[in-house]
Amino acid sequence: MENDDLPITHSGYIAIVGRPNVGKSTLMNHILGQKLSITSRKPQTTRQQILGVKTEGQTQAIYVDTPGLHLGETKAINRFMNKTAASALVDVDIVLFVIDAERWTQEDESVLLKVKQASCPVILVVNKVDKLVEKDELLPKLSELSDKMNFAQIVPISALRGKNLDRLENLIEGMLPEGEQFYPEDQITDRSSRFLAAEIVREKITRQLGQEVPYEVAVQVEEFSYEGSTLHISALILVERNGQKRIIIGEKGEKIKLIGKESRIDMENLFQYKVMLNLWVKVRSGWSDDERALASLGYQDE
Repeated sequence: MENDDLPITHSGYIAIVGRPNVGKSTLMNHILGQKLSITSRKPQTTRQQILGVKTEGQTQAIYVDTPGLHLGETKAINRFMNKTAASALVDVDIVLFVIDAERWTQEDESVLLKVKQASCPVILVVNKVDKLVEKDELLPKLSELSDKMNFAQIVPISALRGKNLDRLENLIEGMLPEGEQFYPEDQITDRSSRFLAAEIVREKITRQLGQEVPYEVAVQVEEFSYEGSTLHISALILVERNGQKRIIIGEKGEKIKLIGKESRIDMENLFQYKVMLNLWVKVRSGWSDDERALASLGYQDE
């Protein structure tokens, strides 16, 4: 016999898609009020799907942050990222198609073709509106974008500054279907602490080195253990060439010390433990275009 006194709950999955570097991870982090997805100004920082769970009262919104969909799939890692991003459009309740207010590109057009195949409402999220020099550009731009497909809504935001995110969240809440919540209310992600630790290190490398060491870097956590009030983490940084190893280590080890220091601060904030972090660098030639190497690093189909 059903209990009519039980509150009605709403829950569902929201895929965040778009070309690289439009602010998808920043958007999810700001909605959650906690940093889960790593960010940088370099495209293709996010490589794997990450779930961010936000539970408020009877509503649970599960955000799926995805790698940027991009043109050109020359390496196995790029093919993996595109496949991961495209798969997020299946079996979700809402799609957030994130674009940059300043420009519409061929890659946006490519994402649009995939988004049009989604069988759920699509909200067009126009990010970085704070960067528009002429504010009266926005309305004509939104009108032009509305012709591209029948979007459920078009919402201009600034993810970085938290502008208009309340409106976006209210729209999402109104679209989520009735149903039981999938995760405990205190769970914020489906990813392990080891994964999050590795991502933090990778973010610091990307931010510190940028173009010097492009995307041929992976991080593997070898040790993750608690000892009293201290968390011991050892991570291996994989690169493809000796020159990249020298760049990451830096003169007299200064660069890797800085990467370690910044990583440790973020880890202590995330895990709420004192962290002892050890990093070392190893050359593994061709890992980013080797299916078996990618699988061993966790880049594999679910």
